[in-house]
Amino acid sequence: MSEQFPHAVPHALPRAFSRRGLLRAAAALPLSALALTELPGLLGSAEAAAPATGYADRYTIVAFTNSSDYTVNVYQAEDATSFTLLQASAYTPPSNRIRDASVFKHTNGYYYLTYTTHTWEDTSTTIGFARSTDRVNWTFLYDYTVPITNLSRAWAPEWFVDSSGSVNVIVSCSTTDDEWIFTPYVLTATNTALTAWTAPTALSGIGSNHIDTFIVKIGSTYHAFTKNETTKYIEYATASSLTGTWTIQKTGDWAGWGSYREGPSLVQLDNGGWRLFFDGYGDGTYLFSDSYDTFATWTTPTVLPGISGTARHFTAVKETVSGGASLTTGITRSFQSANYPTRYWSEATGAVNLSVIASASTTAAKTAATFTVVAGLADSNGYSFRDSAGNYLRHYNYVGRFDANDGTTAFAKDATFVARTSPTSGAVRLESYNYPGYYLRHYNYVLRLDLDANTTLFRADSSFAAVSPWG
Repeated sequence: MSEQFPHAVPHALPRAFSRRGLLRAAAALPLSALALTELPGLLGSAEAAAPATGYADRYTIVAFTNSSDYTVNVYQAEDATSFTLLQASAYTPPSNRIRDASVFKHTNGYYYLTYTTHTWEDTSTTIGFARSTDRVNWTFLYDYTVPITNLSRAWAPEWFVDSSGSVNVIVSCSTTDDEWIFTPYVLTATNTALTAWTAPTALSGIGSNHIDTFIVKIGSTYHAFTKNETTKYIEYATASSLTGTWTIQKTGDWAGWGSYREGPSLVQLDNGGWRLFFDGYGDGTYLFSDSYDTFATWTTPTVLPGISGTARHFTAVKETVSGGASLTTGITRSFQSANYPTRYWSEATGAVNLSVIASASTTAAKTAATFTVVAGLADSNGYSFRDSAGNYLRHYNYVGRFDANDGTTAFAKDATFVARTSPTSGAVRLESYNYPGYYLRHYNYVLRLDLDANTTLFRADSSFAAVSPWG
């Protein structure tokens, strides 16, 4: 059997307060005393698959940072894990702040942002809107006053596009009688320009004292992830219609994410699983967790490499774009390390080593370094690798090895890898199909599977060129 999903445990840091937690703790003090073409990630109906040859995944997030809520950075990744900076300070509103930005791509080709317009100290009755053609250059559209009587704060607006195509914003609102008790409301756009909205409707059944509500629809069921502001846990609810009645299915630490978590957002992965991103403000981290059984169970929370501790409260939009890495199937190849070019994948007992192969090497050594590239056993847009005996490369206890195909779904997934681009010309990186974000890389000259550290060294260690076969 293959290994259980790898876990990464964040280092414990002193507990911090979110904007809501700090306000609630200080509520008795006066403020003066307080220092589409596609809509990926929002709908669940699209068939999940690795990108076809000539195409690549692209995940985009737009986030404010720990150091500033006056502007947002744009990050992108091919794999929903190793986000890199696309543009710093990509958008600064003409006034006020920008927090909790949510992004989606509309059918008119524009990317749209909606966001919280004020910091936590201030009354905040508006949500902001901006748009872009390229995710880098943004144009302010307007601040929209949410029409709720005695509104105190409108926070954390999140896009939701229904299967009917209607565009909605889920916004958390409180009123002046208790400015720290939030209720989720839905606004539905009444024109394609997204400049006019229906009256706010509360999501019946989720109720007050919930914030940061993020919704996806799978089949005929709506699924919501929402933070309970009293317990600080992310809860899970379902409904048969957008406005409800919603039923809260899971409370407390039901998924093992821990407390002091907020800003949940979902995106669907190539293998059909769902990834939940959330802000671990209690320990200064940003985390993700994956589910493969329609949200019943989740992997152990893992720190998002590279931007954890910098980026705050975001959503992700997933697209398929032209480009990407690919391999030619049906031919034999040897796989050369990008940063140790005299070394190649070489089959050994129970492992795949990175061995020095040269013209003077034995015939057996050259054969051990030669493999046939075939379509992925679990996804034909991915890749599998077969040795001369007909065995397949798979991961087992995080180590690469060649085993006979036992015909199981688990084996097929273990033996399938998705090609991702490499910073080294002519090379590819190979991401595990069933453990997204984990890559084949060499370590002590052994091929193994590790979570992408989102560093220059890791990208080099996980880059391999498919070259003319030695055998």
